[in-house]
Amino acid sequence: MDAPTIALVVVPFVIVELGVMLYALYDLFQEDRRVRGDSKVIWALVIFFVNVIGPLIYLFVGRDESRGTETGGASYAPSASIATILATWPALPATRDAAVTTTNLTKRYGGIVALDHLNLTVPSGTIFGFLGPNGAGKTTTLRLLTGLATATDGTATVAGVRAGGTDGRLARNIGYLDQDPRFYPWMRGRELLDMVGQLHGLQGAALRQRVGEVLEIVGLQEAAHRRIGGYSGGMRQRLGIGQALINQPRVLFLDEPVSSLDPEGRRDILEIISRLRGTATVFMSTHILNDVERVCDRVAILHLGHLIVEGPIDELLDRYAQPIYELVPEPQQPGAIDRLAGVMRGQPWAHDVQRTPDSVRVFVNDPKVAGPAILPLVVSSGVGLVRYERARPSLEDVFLRLVAESGAQMPPPVAIPAWGLDGRGRR
Repeated sequence: MDAPTIALVVVPFVIVELGVMLYALYDLFQEDRRVRGDSKVIWALVIFFVNVIGPLIYLFVGRDESRGTETGGASYAPSASIATILATWPALPATRDAAVTTTNLTKRYGGIVALDHLNLTVPSGTIFGFLGPNGAGKTTTLRLLTGLATATDGTATVAGVRAGGTDGRLARNIGYLDQDPRFYPWMRGRELLDMVGQLHGLQGAALRQRVGEVLEIVGLQEAAHRRIGGYSGGMRQRLGIGQALINQPRVLFLDEPVSSLDPEGRRDILEIISRLRGTATVFMSTHILNDVERVCDRVAILHLGHLIVEGPIDELLDRYAQPIYELVPEPQQPGAIDRLAGVMRGQPWAHDVQRTPDSVRVFVNDPKVAGPAILPLVVSSGVGLVRYERARPSLEDVFLRLVAESGAQMPPPVAIPAWGLDGRGRR
């Protein structure tokens, strides 16, 4: 075989071999690259001295894509560390102006009214729960407020910027997590945040610092190098909140952020939302009422596109929740639940009587009359009680009552004044 023929065979092989080696070395020394054995020096020697086999061994064996799987990729920093990070972010301006306002905001799809003349005021700095059953118009409202849809009628402003404008000011002031976030599965978590940061104009050291801060806030430091296609549902939600925070928004919109998560995932997401109090106004739509009671300062209830009520949670409970008495019979009393429910039904002060497998809940109109009357009725039933108490009404009780009452004819919306409250929407 003559020299030109040999060169024709060998040169492409050498070029390919050199290219693979250089790529392997480049990948090895990426800042967020993890390797088996935790020694990049050893793997660099393998790549360099074992020729083409070394790079292939490294690329297919040495790279560790599984780290973080056992714990779902979550590695939360201490709360003090995250508080330190958030303390360096721009604080919300001290203002009495609302973070979100809508005036007769309406959206129609043909003959269907998805949102009907919504008038809403969200104080700056609050964590605001936007409640309603499926189909109430929550997602439609968020799409209008974030500029993803155009209102049929009415106006809205977010962080002082008119929603629906085309000059980009709205996008610079908000973050948004869709109800069903979709990301490129081949990208890594850090790569996605880098891309979103660049779209917001971040570059160089500032971008790297912001991405690192966001990864720490949402607990994805250890999973940042992994491909998004391998993330769990909770990790994707945390990544979604991360990309919504990358521009340090003044208003953060979250559409059903915990609806598809298990209890552990819900706890993690709610913890992140709670940590953002004071850093951003959080506008969270959901139908999971227990979660709202845990983190929200104010709530609005929407039904069939209409606003039913809006105000601080405690004041809504005081105003709309009916007093509840809970009766728990002692075990091994056949028919005890039926007898208790029977003697309570039909009483003029009993608005509703609900049975559970272990108790009877009596909703009363006048606790001053019902309190003294309940125990004699229990005695007449012959049922012994293990517990008798006046239970604290929940947001769910208020929600179910107001939604049921609004089914036939929508009442005018009732708003408890926002002003005269502290920065968290409380008196």
